[in-house]
Amino acid sequence: MPELPEVETTCRGIAPHVADRKVVAVIIRESRLRWPVSPDLESCIMGARFLGVRRRAKYILMDTDRGTLMVHLGMSGSLRIMPAEAPALFHDHVDIVLDDHHCLRYHDPRRFGSIHWLEESSHPLLEHLGPEPLSASFSGAYLYERSRRRSTSVKQFIMDGKVVVGVGNIYANEALFLAGIHPKRASGRIAAARYGALADAIKAVLSNAIDQGGTTLRDFVGGDGQPGYFAQQLRVYGRQGKPCRVCQSTLREVRQGGRSTVFCRDCQR
Repeated sequence: MPELPEVETTCRGIAPHVADRKVVAVIIRESRLRWPVSPDLESCIMGARFLGVRRRAKYILMDTDRGTLMVHLGMSGSLRIMPAEAPALFHDHVDIVLDDHHCLRYHDPRRFGSIHWLEESSHPLLEHLGPEPLSASFSGAYLYERSRRRSTSVKQFIMDGKVVVGVGNIYANEALFLAGIHPKRASGRIAAARYGALADAIKAVLSNAIDQGGTTLRDFVGGDGQPGYFAQQLRVYGRQGKPCRVCQSTLREVRQGGRSTVFCRDCQR
């Protein structure tokens, strides 16, 4: 599943290509995504000029002079710039054709993503989201305060989008290892200093992944059609049964909330 670094990589990849470009056509080959693509999308966006691209949580927000196109990549989606005349593949569901003979092409084999048109800045999917993990408002003190009297595991706590956005499974595994915190520890029983280390680890892991272009897993490619390379640096995720890179102990795997959690029982307490 594309996580925050993958979405940020996509935003940065497409931004230079859509800036000041005008929409001249919309092609909807398949509207049945997680939420159906509105049949009014074409009339809403036709002739609009893109002003910029930004990200909120895992949502790509492309501002125009008429409103905002909001895209979620779901579990297997990608949004790429390509020649408008390039033949569409089976899972290429939507094209936003630009005035320079290129298009934004939305590809999604599992169709769990979504495309919405926002005439205002707010949307129900954007409400109640926590702070951005790379923002100044996200800190160890914030995590400590939000975690009080909570019994949920720390891994599930930091993956809660109402607490902090964009810390998906891969990066939660990595950040908890870097901070030396056992993923099954109760979030309400972790000291403030350790939350400080965890907040720093989340920022470091996500920043590094963004710099490397995201994580190459299954279907993900960035906005330029190229895969990310952070997977080469994963410390624990996907390495169950292999030696810890720090202490050489065998990494273990458990399931939490239906997701794989890999950790080192010696390095993480």
